[in-house]
Amino acid sequence: MRMPNLHAVIVGAGFAGLYMLHRLRRLGLPARVFEAGDGIGGTWYWNRYPGARCDVESMDYSYSFSDELQQEWKWSERYASQREILTYINHVADRFDLRRDIQVGTRVTAATFDEASRRWTVTTDRGDCVSARFCIMATGCLSTAQVPKFPGRETFRGATYHTGRWPHEGVDFSGQRVGVIGTGSSAIQSIPIIAEQAAHLFVFQRTPNFSVPARNAPLDPDFERQVKARYADFRRQARESRVGFVGERSEASALAVTREERRREYERRWSRGGLGFTATYVDLLTNTDANDTAAEFCREKIRGVVHNPAVAEILLPTDYPVGTKRMCVDTGYYKTFNRDNVTLVDIRRAPIEAITPDGLRTREAAYLLDSIVFATGFDAMTGALLSIDIRGRGGRTLNDAWAEGPRTYLGLTVAGFPNLFAITGPGSPSVLSNMIVSIEQHVDWIADCIDRMRAQDHETIEATAAAQEAWVAHVNEIGHATLYPRANSWYMGANIPGKPRVFMPYIGGVGAYRQICEGVAAKGYEGFTLTRG
Repeated sequence: MRMPNLHAVIVGAGFAGLYMLHRLRRLGLPARVFEAGDGIGGTWYWNRYPGARCDVESMDYSYSFSDELQQEWKWSERYASQREILTYINHVADRFDLRRDIQVGTRVTAATFDEASRRWTVTTDRGDCVSARFCIMATGCLSTAQVPKFPGRETFRGATYHTGRWPHEGVDFSGQRVGVIGTGSSAIQSIPIIAEQAAHLFVFQRTPNFSVPARNAPLDPDFERQVKARYADFRRQARESRVGFVGERSEASALAVTREERRREYERRWSRGGLGFTATYVDLLTNTDANDTAAEFCREKIRGVVHNPAVAEILLPTDYPVGTKRMCVDTGYYKTFNRDNVTLVDIRRAPIEAITPDGLRTREAAYLLDSIVFATGFDAMTGALLSIDIRGRGGRTLNDAWAEGPRTYLGLTVAGFPNLFAITGPGSPSVLSNMIVSIEQHVDWIADCIDRMRAQDHETIEATAAAQEAWVAHVNEIGHATLYPRANSWYMGANIPGKPRVFMPYIGGVGAYRQICEGVAAKGYEGFTLTRG
């Protein structure tokens, strides 16, 4: 179906797409959102696995654009559950009357830039064909589920699930022999709950993960009152911080204090729980010796919880620095391996050879299973964008432009693709930050840019190749000054066979990045070419 011409098409109706629509509405510009899911919510629509919960605290993980909204909304827990976050997103959509411009159950299949009209033609799997001045990708960084191509997968007679595509009606594993493949964030959250239901749970682990306790609890009413009394300052601090949320950050080196002082500080952070652990000392992510002190502390904690020394040894991460893979936050993960009905299988030592009709087979043994849960993550940061046939100038595809890894200017735009924006794209802080803070910053920058272009009668904006190359070099330089590239992480694309190994997010910090983006705009969009009609 051909629709009326629009100023912008927005792809995705999660936190990013909803706020982008709201901002364009306020500018009086017609926009349409296409969402592949049958409901809004993005990450929080799809990820309904047992125990799904945000790892950023509720008072931080929420929109700041409406003071009325942030004052009136009440979170129930320190870390909000998937269900509560989805309720919040739906409340926002209703409160700001966003649904009338959102089309759910519709996957965008292609977006092509027409150089003559200087417009994007966007098509969907439902036959929609839309012309728009701007194409804005709000497709999310962790939205393309990755399932390894194990031989025999289609022969399995039981049920299979991916944590990122969980059935909305839920799953009851009572009385079943269940296999969970993977020990990343979704596995660490779901394994304790599945273990309580299953007759027996087999956890197939290739790479052990560092996880800190969440210490989740009902939200402290006094803390909530204190934050709401100074929400403007609270949000300002988050925007100026390194990671996009308010936390206690030390400027001291881990190596400049005594062993006793260090241990006391690690214990204090561990007792508080949450992602702030890696901010205990300023050099934990830049200095190997400093990092070793934190990593060994974490390993001691694992040994202290897991009763069987052989099992504990398999759970100890030893070949990458703590914090260089996405740090996990858990409730009772390690103690789950003390249960009689839980078996940890080390598939680094004995890899999975095949899925069989009755379960799976490793190099050493066969396992009879009723259900298999793939907690195998996502084609992060680029997967959702590259699954759409995006064509810029001269018909060049984004897949071709990114054949050796993603190249962007500011993580917002790509040279050769005028008027195409990516919210929290590769080359921006995105997954190394509180996503809501990074989303709001990108949406505001894009909306201000579009508004200024309209005022100055500019039809297109496009990153120059030189500016893009300089930004890619800067992202790489600052990334490789840290310990992050030493881990085979999804930040590097290492979980996807054949994906180029590039450190994708920008690690310079949320506050510093914001200043760079503001500086670019203040200098008349330095590094961009703008054209008039």
